[in-house]
Order: sequence, then C-alpha cells, then structure tokens
Amino acid sequence: MLMQAVESYLAMRRAVGFELRTEGNLLQSFARFAEARGEQLICPKTAIDWSGLGSSAFQRARRLGVVIRFAHHLHAEDQRHKIPPQGVFGSRSRTRPVPYIFAPGQIGQLIAAASRQDTGDALLPYAYSTLFGLLACTGLRVSEALKLRCQDITVDGIIVQESKFRKTRLVPLHTTAQAKLEHYLVLRHSLAPAAEDHLFVSQQGRPLRYSAVAWRFQTILKVIGLDSGRHPTLHSLRHTFAVRALEACPDGRDRVSKHTVALSHYLGHYNVAATYWYLEATANLMNDIAEACDDLVKGGIS
Repeated sequence: MLMQAVESYLAMRRAVGFELRTEGNLLQSFARFAEARGEQLICPKTAIDWSGLGSSAFQRARRLGVVIRFAHHLHAEDQRHKIPPQGVFGSRSRTRPVPYIFAPGQIGQLIAAASRQDTGDALLPYAYSTLFGLLACTGLRVSEALKLRCQDITVDGIIVQESKFRKTRLVPLHTTAQAKLEHYLVLRHSLAPAAEDHLFVSQQGRPLRYSAVAWRFQTILKVIGLDSGRHPTLHSLRHTFAVRALEACPDGRDRVSKHTVALSHYLGHYNVAATYWYLEATANLMNDIAEACDDLVKGGIS
C-alpha cells in the first residue's frame, strides 16, 4: 500500500515536469523499510529511523525532508499518515562554494592551450578548444554542450534539447562564436567523416565523455599555471559567464529586473532565484549592490 502511494505520488509530480530520480529512489527505499516493519502508514519514528541511515548529516536531513514532503501529500487525504517533525537532523541546505571567476585573459589562455594539446588525435585539440570557448561565451551547462548534435547548430543559434528540468531553449550566438563553430564543423566533418552526429567527438567518432573532458581541463590548468589555490572547474566557465552578464546589467530597477529574468531564461534556470545566487556569491557584485543601496539611501535622505 505504501509503495503504491509512492508510485502514484511520483507519477503525479513527474507528469508536471519533475524528474525526481534521487527523490524517487529515496521514497521507494523508505517504503520498503516501512513495509518491512509491517507498516502501511507513515510513522514519524520509522521516518526518523530510516533517515538516520544516511551517511552524513546533510544526507540524513535530506532523506527526512523527502519523507516530510511526501507525508504532507498523503496526510491531506488520509490523516492517519503522520507528518514527521522538521529539523531532527538539522538543515537540508548545503552551503554553496564561492564560484571561481576567470579573468578574460585566463579564458584566452585556456582556449589557446587546449588547441595546442598533444592528444594523439588530430581532432581532439579542436574539439576541446571549441568546447571550452562555447562554454565560456554561452554559459551552457557542460552536460548540455556534450549532448549537442550537429543539427542543433542553426543560423539562429544553438538549440538545447530537453536539458535540466526538461527544458528546450534557443541560445543565440554572437557572430564570432557562430563563425568558430562553423569552422570547427568543417574540421570535424573532414577529420571524422564517419562519426556519430554528436557535435564534440574524437577522430574515431566517439562522443566526448565528461570524465575525459574534466581531466583534460585540469591538465590544461596546470599548463597555464592556474592549478594552485582555489581550483577552477568546468562549471567555472558557466559561473563566469553569469557574473559577467550581471555586471553588464543596465541601471534602473525595471531594466535590471528584465535583464535578470532574460539571463535566467538564457541559462535555463528553473526559476530566477538560481540567477540571483550569483549576486551574493561574488564580492564584486555584492560591492555593486552595496554602492547602489548607499546611493539610494543618500538620495532618500537628501
């Protein structure tokens, strides 16, 4: 009965666009745990016992939060289901690390070094340099870029097919980026004519894997001397794009709002709150906000 309730709940939420891969696995695990105890209704003690099996404080809090959300859903129709208490294992929130923001010159160094890599494959230096350049100038997620097919490159920009949150969106390209992609496509078709239709492939035609790209990225960071201190990651290119776009935001409350909402859609964020995070995550943007607030207060006083 409880497992059936889990499947019904997951089907309902997935029908409106949620993937719920991790949450679904957790709820199925909880249902098996409860049913092994002979229970068909949510019991706070069982929920806490199951959540306590998590490997860390964050995991335990997350597991309990998943059950609490599910319990609220069931309790609305059947009050025999009891809602577990909040906060038994602390907060489910995880502090996000401060993003690494590349200087413009560093991105140029990264792309140039990628194009000079001796990989034993004639196409890979072009694939890596084009991939890193694309991530830097569009803010695409790495997974989105690696899933691109040749037909996704259009005269209007890049079509990102059903990425995170099942969104499909058009990402416009600057003319210089469009020209670089077209040049890469010519080389790709010349060096790997029998390749699959993935955009980024090796000369043997195999699509680039995330693990290989991440390893190559870290190798290049060492070559250009950026491997000391706080380490950049592939996602730092997306972070850098978002921060630079917010720094270019025009003055004026209405214009700022429109600019931020447009950027949120461009990045494929689920909601604009994910875009606002960049405002508080970088010192330079926080300084801009502080100065704007100071000006507002002084203007109000005068």
